[in-house]
Amino acid sequence: MTQSSKKTRGVFEKEPGSGIWWIRFIDAKGRYRREKAGTKGMAIDLYRKRKMGALEGKKLPERLRRATVSFAEIARDALTYSKVHKAGTSYRCDAGRMEVLLGWFREYPAESITAQDIERQFQKQEWAPATPNRYRALLSLTYRLAIRNGKVKENPARLVPHRVEDNARIRFLSAEEEKELRKAIAKKYPERLPEFDLALNTGLRLSEQYGLLWENVSLPLRVLTIPRSKNGTMRHVPLNQAAVKAFETLREQYPASELVCGGAKEPRRWFEPVLKDAKVSNFSWHCLRHTFASRLVMAGVDIRTVQELLGHKTIGMTVRYSHLAPKHTMAAVERLDAPTETPTDTTTDTRVFEQPAAQPAVLH
Repeated sequence: MTQSSKKTRGVFEKEPGSGIWWIRFIDAKGRYRREKAGTKGMAIDLYRKRKMGALEGKKLPERLRRATVSFAEIARDALTYSKVHKAGTSYRCDAGRMEVLLGWFREYPAESITAQDIERQFQKQEWAPATPNRYRALLSLTYRLAIRNGKVKENPARLVPHRVEDNARIRFLSAEEEKELRKAIAKKYPERLPEFDLALNTGLRLSEQYGLLWENVSLPLRVLTIPRSKNGTMRHVPLNQAAVKAFETLREQYPASELVCGGAKEPRRWFEPVLKDAKVSNFSWHCLRHTFASRLVMAGVDIRTVQELLGHKTIGMTVRYSHLAPKHTMAAVERLDAPTETPTDTTTDTRVFEQPAAQPAVLH
């Protein structure tokens, strides 16, 4: 018999093979108790804790006097909240991530899940730093709502460290890369070219593009509306001729759909293979948004306008692209080379720069 298969006194699986472990113990008043714990290791630790508490005559925690709340229950509450208070695309993202979380913790007692349990699950995944941060945010929302509803007392997600994201990275398509990428898409997935063109010419976020409804697009006025963007505000995006053409093609492809992209799922499944075929590396769908912004700046569009088109709440996110305006920055420094056209009588007193180096500074 292996070590892992040995029975531990007071610890058992209510449903063999479920992976959900319970404990059975006698409390300080001599009454038999059962409590759901989670993993076998958690059950053993909890059993020892309850046994020691009984020996010391301690009362059981207040939560044991009410029904145990599973993670699945507080997850349902969180998704109900998300559906009401978030945009459709954000809710769909929450729903997809919650399925993963339920796969980890579904029948666990909500209060038994620790920061270490969450971190352990994150470490099993091969994720970029941004991904666990999104799951952490959803877990934190789930527990905040559960605390507000009186179902739990603590939020373990708060103790999970936030990953550092490389938001300064800007990767955009060169003209040659775009040419090769178009050839690869046309060869394997020609029906996807309008989605590609739409991303390149509007700079929409992935969730905004694939959640966009026809009712929010006006081709006669050449504008689309995002009713509620990532920062919670409405924004309007003007459409150039390439974007209008992409919309017209999509309308022909999906005449019965309310969604512009026909209800298609996120493009990862087809986009990653064509990136490989086109030999375009270190690139993701979000980089098409970077390409849109970068090309605007390189064409001489001012940063404030680019900020408005991207829907950035603060200009801090947009200034990342400012170095791509070489003509603008070069023109600024070249002004220093220009001689003064009209002499003036004003002179500059340079004596302040001629003080001996050893003279002490005076602090006020």
